[in-house]
Amino acid sequence: MSAPKTAITPTRAEDFPEWYQQVIKAADLAENSETRGCMVIKPWGYGIWELIQQQLDRMFKATGHQNAYFPLLIPLSYLEKEAEHAEGFATECAVVTHHRLEARKDEETGKTKMIPTGELAEPYVIRPTSETIIGAAFSRWIESYRDLPLLINQWANVMRWEMRPRLFLRTAEFLWQEGHTAHETREEAIEEAERMHGVYEEFLREHLAIPVVPGEKSEAERFPGAEITLTVEAMVQDKKAIQAGTSHFLGQNFSKAQDISFTGREGKVEHAYTTSWGVSTRMIGTLLMAHSDDDGLVLPPRVATQQIVITPITPKEESKEAVIASCVALADTLRHQTFHGEPLRVHVDTRDLGGGVKKWEWIKKGVPIRIEIGPRDIESRKVCVQRRDQPVKEKSFTDKEDFIRGAVEMLDEIHSNLLARATALRDDNLQGCESLEDFEKHWESDDAGWLYTPWAGSPEQEEEISKKHRITIRCIPVASASLSEELKASVGSKCFLTGEETGVRAIWGRSY
Repeated sequence: MSAPKTAITPTRAEDFPEWYQQVIKAADLAENSETRGCMVIKPWGYGIWELIQQQLDRMFKATGHQNAYFPLLIPLSYLEKEAEHAEGFATECAVVTHHRLEARKDEETGKTKMIPTGELAEPYVIRPTSETIIGAAFSRWIESYRDLPLLINQWANVMRWEMRPRLFLRTAEFLWQEGHTAHETREEAIEEAERMHGVYEEFLREHLAIPVVPGEKSEAERFPGAEITLTVEAMVQDKKAIQAGTSHFLGQNFSKAQDISFTGREGKVEHAYTTSWGVSTRMIGTLLMAHSDDDGLVLPPRVATQQIVITPITPKEESKEAVIASCVALADTLRHQTFHGEPLRVHVDTRDLGGGVKKWEWIKKGVPIRIEIGPRDIESRKVCVQRRDQPVKEKSFTDKEDFIRGAVEMLDEIHSNLLARATALRDDNLQGCESLEDFEKHWESDDAGWLYTPWAGSPEQEEEISKKHRITIRCIPVASASLSEELKASVGSKCFLTGEETGVRAIWGRSY
């Protein structure tokens, strides 16, 4: 008996990395560009990013942050002020050295070439991140403790020269937001970093249906120049980890380097405590790997470019007008409803294409709910309902009025189902480990899940283990992390490597 056919080949089980690329292609999300390592985000993919941006932006503003914009080009001398930070990004920096092109004819070939001339007195780095340029602005804007806290966010593009690009997950240029804040006290800055860490955890769970493990990065994995890096780690379907968002407490490292100082309450000059935090278009890659199947993309409803697509089924020309009119009327009715405060996004597909072609296109694009209406459905006042969280051949014929009344609840069910599946995947592939022998044996498998261990090793020991097994400490979970009591009880208090007593628990895994 032959295996069932799927819309995407290869399947996840056959070749997960290639499956990922084919899902992106089938859903028409993005493509590689002529600029090596960079991507073109197509309308369906950019629509997802717009929704992520809009919804996160509301959450940022609700916590008191304001948007601003800062230069793309950063003077090299600014990076040199913060040596640890600059060194951490040095190998990924793209540098602008000239400001003019001149046309010159090649004497041998006769072709005209554009030659860079006008060397800059100081090179510029295309921003890999903006701590230094924003810090320079903060040093001008802050004079007194009364100017604090200063809570700024920027939506922008950044560039980090990537040698092994992968659409959405790792590209030389990508889109993101970066929050930057300055505070009067250390405690206030740490509280800010923790608050935004919580915002990311909530967003991934409540908007993307992805259960993350919130925690702190180990010393070896911290953001360059940070005192504390907080992360939210997501497990995707091949059991690898994706760092889905980070929040950094920078202490006074940047403020001292860039003189972000203020007159304090006692009249003395003090340096501010700063934070930075960000997420990027990597979120799209994360949700794709977390939820999609062998028939294509599966979108959580809150970030679906269209939440409901209605397809008219018109086998006879004489019924076409009435069927389309019924579809349009249903769409108009549905758009008057709201899902999490936003009008339902409903599309009627009236293109002159076969119903099967349309059906599979919307399956591959991940639309949460598909509706089909034909001449008989108008008479019976029923609609054919298909959900993307269910097998693609599964359908139900539902009274149209019942569907209208239950559409929002159905979208909530789809979100809950996706979250439950992703949570089960993570919990089934996250296990405790107490011995070095079991630890090393675990990583012999190419599809090994995560390990949860007591940890008292040094950064040097961590680096040695990481290189040997191609793994990293993904995070040291925070106390509030939603890990099962069974998992927590599965390990004792002695480090699996050193045998020392420790209260620290680490999650290890392979990652993208």
